[in-house]
Amino acid sequence: MWRKASRLVRETRARETRRQGQTEAPAASTTTTAIKGRTQTAKGLLLTWMQLAVLVAATVLLNCTGCQAAGRAPPEPYYGRYIGNFTNFAHGIKGKIYAVDESTLFVKSFAYDGTGPDAFFWVGKTPRPSPEGYIIPYPEEYSGIDPPILQAHNRTDIILRLPMGKRIKDIRWLSVWCRRFTVDFGEVFIPPNLDVPKPRVLPEFKRLAHGLRSSNISVLDAKTFYIPNLHYDGAGPDAYFWVGNGSEPNIMGVKVPNEMGSLEPLRGYQGEDIEIQLPGGLTVYDIDWLAVWCVEYRHNFGHVYIPRDLDVPPALGQTKITPPWWYSPTTTTPRPVYSNCREILPNRLQVKWELQGEYIQIELFGQITEDQYMAFGLSGANGRPQMAQSDVVVAFYDTNARVFRAEDYFISDLSQCDGQRGACPDERLGARNDVVVVSGDRKNGVTTIRYKRLLQTNEALYDTAIPIDREVSVIAAIGPLNARKEANAHSHTASDHNQDDIRINFGARNDHACKSSLYDVKDESGPRPWPTRKIEGVRKFRASIGPTGGKRGYTAITGGPSWGIAWYVNDLLIPEITVERGLSYEFIVEGGNDPSQPARYHPFYITDSPEGGLGQKMGLEARKQKAYAGVEYDEDGDAIPTAAGRYCEWEHQTIDRSAEIETFEEYVKTLVYRCAEGEPGYLNWTVPMNAPDELYYQCFTHNNLGWKIKVVNMGASRGAHIGSSHLSLYGIMTVISLVATRLLFRGSVLA
Repeated sequence: MWRKASRLVRETRARETRRQGQTEAPAASTTTTAIKGRTQTAKGLLLTWMQLAVLVAATVLLNCTGCQAAGRAPPEPYYGRYIGNFTNFAHGIKGKIYAVDESTLFVKSFAYDGTGPDAFFWVGKTPRPSPEGYIIPYPEEYSGIDPPILQAHNRTDIILRLPMGKRIKDIRWLSVWCRRFTVDFGEVFIPPNLDVPKPRVLPEFKRLAHGLRSSNISVLDAKTFYIPNLHYDGAGPDAYFWVGNGSEPNIMGVKVPNEMGSLEPLRGYQGEDIEIQLPGGLTVYDIDWLAVWCVEYRHNFGHVYIPRDLDVPPALGQTKITPPWWYSPTTTTPRPVYSNCREILPNRLQVKWELQGEYIQIELFGQITEDQYMAFGLSGANGRPQMAQSDVVVAFYDTNARVFRAEDYFISDLSQCDGQRGACPDERLGARNDVVVVSGDRKNGVTTIRYKRLLQTNEALYDTAIPIDREVSVIAAIGPLNARKEANAHSHTASDHNQDDIRINFGARNDHACKSSLYDVKDESGPRPWPTRKIEGVRKFRASIGPTGGKRGYTAITGGPSWGIAWYVNDLLIPEITVERGLSYEFIVEGGNDPSQPARYHPFYITDSPEGGLGQKMGLEARKQKAYAGVEYDEDGDAIPTAAGRYCEWEHQTIDRSAEIETFEEYVKTLVYRCAEGEPGYLNWTVPMNAPDELYYQCFTHNNLGWKIKVVNMGASRGAHIGSSHLSLYGIMTVISLVATRLLFRGSVLA
């Protein structure tokens, strides 16, 4: 406090001096030496009292500022809106419950002895806890069909996310409930009309320099900003995201890591959506503005002010920083341009890299399938490619968890990992995974995974330091994954690992030897994809569920991952549908109408999102996509599906035989169509005249089930051309028929 007050005194005096120098004209120097001598003592005394007064004022100001901050910020520690304490009935249930946001609860210091035979976190909307509720799975990530039974806890802090798009307003209580014996071990009731913290939308960046602009910025939680449609030319020599206090951005600010967590100077952005998080213990309640600031030249490129009446969710880890590739699947924004690129395996694997302080960021591009991995790292022997004793990263798409992964491996010898030797993840050897996944993508048969690691880790046994002052031999390989989602030991061929000694200086710049993109390479391996089916000139559709067709079907058509089922429209796997603006279309929907069976509940809707799943999205994520049909909104602005009917599915008669069947028509013969009892749902849609050229039919509750709707002007579809040509031909034939009839009639009269 004293140091802050002293500094404030010095700054206040300096400001007063500058202000007097700017506003007061120099006084005439006519005072005599005698007067100057007589006033010296009084002047010194006056200055001493003035300093003391300023110091006292500064101290009061700081205290007032602290009061204001306390009035502005919630009390620390901040966990959200307090709901209440668990009431214990059995098994030692304890804990304080907070509402974090619209769909998240936080239990502080949860205690439970773990001896209940079938206990879960349980919520519902009946007056008291009852069997008419549903489980909040904890932990959130689990394997198997059913959520795990609640284990013992001793003062554990727990985050609970309501499932299936439910919100806190939809429940009346939280209980620790034994499902087998229908017993309530402990409960807490949700106050009616609870005002939960919500994200706050701010204005866009003020546009001052270097083309900086954005759409409206949002505060997602106490530490996280969402910046959509960010534009910046990247030409600032020393520019960073910058936060601080005061009426304008100034030099007394703090750097904020970019969306990758890096504190390198900002690159250029061309309409990208990003999220950034405040560093350390800093929160939005501690700052007055967010800016893009050039440190070297002390220049503000643009900023946005942080209001003082924020009431946003706490930062408890519930807001997961989304990888940049996820935000705008339809964006045409290029990825960051790397100056370094090597093609390690011809037409199969490329590696790009850049240094970021103590870290190196590497991006692998691989022509691999969903059951394969790509590996890259330092050779086990410098001067030749050697797998044994090598330190590599194995990267792949995990089809079970539906996430991109990069694992730190040490290969002691070329055998299957037994937990001690072989091609083993470091974590199985008792070490740690020093690799952090930054982003991942899969399209057009190419898997892209970007990760970073320290140049020098603290694990001398299994990690090799990456030198940046000389060349080092590297290795790369592509191979199959085993059931554990680990690199499977196998015999390598000449095309799936590098046979020659390839050396890279990771400290080099502009080491760019890649001649073309892997996206331009046609993948000849594996079964040939089925061509995309198209429907034009049709006004009535039936939408039901069916299998994705393995490697020939959904993923091959869309370039995105699938999770086993997809829409079948008019008995075709995700066909591309053409519709005309101004015309009306009917969809008969048979995707299930029972929300209690999530795996068989797929309301149909039309959107501009190539991913869909609007029911899973909340807040800003939900507002990123627009629904054109099949969705209504309640008074709170929440989306409600309207096109749901009985469940009908194309099922395999035996097993999936897509890999061995060349055509979709033959594949359908291996399926059988079955429907549950009930009536189908209906969706009638008149295509708006201002509809974009490309939309998607999707599932409301799940991602990646549908495909494209091509929107054209009235009369522009092929079906319309066929119809008009048929009509013209019919007209011509009618005229010819009438003329012929008249001639015949005239001939008969003359006869």
